[in-house]
Amino acid sequence: MESGKFEDMRRSMVDSQLRTSGVTESWVLTAMGSIAREDYVPVSHQMTAYMDRSLELENGEMLNPPVSTALLLQAADVRADDNVLLIGQANGYVAAILKTRTAHVTTTAADNLGSASANAPYTCIIIDGAAEELPDALFTLAADGARLVTGIVEGAVTRLAKGYVQNGNIALKSIADSEIAPLAAFARKPEFVF
Repeated sequence: MESGKFEDMRRSMVDSQLRTSGVTESWVLTAMGSIAREDYVPVSHQMTAYMDRSLELENGEMLNPPVSTALLLQAADVRADDNVLLIGQANGYVAAILKTRTAHVTTTAADNLGSASANAPYTCIIIDGAAEELPDALFTLAADGARLVTGIVEGAVTRLAKGYVQNGNIALKSIADSEIAPLAAFARKPEFVF
């Protein structure tokens, strides 16, 4: 497909999906309007790369819908001097967006938090997926007062949420109902009952 057609689809995504869903942060709109999302999905999904739905990646993980990504990044309020930890993003798309805002981005899988300790503490933590519960190990990576954004699973619904890490604890506040893929590593552990 001609690159111009992808540019048209990208512009349409920004104008008809992101702006109409309350995304107003200029750096998010600019980055998502310039980074080729189609380069981060399997060839079989390139024609649907800009639709507002999750896309399955070759490794079986999911790329979240553009609106969910944009709202999550807007809520993170990323600043140029932030030390950002991005958790769960497998294909590099969200990391590419973040790198237009700050040079300090560390990425790790949700089941490999220990690999992120070398660059801690983080002033902003972005979990690119939905969690039922957050592991204690995550909070040891956060600076006091760090912003944390994530998807949360509540029954059959996923929501985007934001909170601030204080003394190793966080209280999350829901900011929007939005489709966001659950992360298996952050699933609630089954309780033992007799």
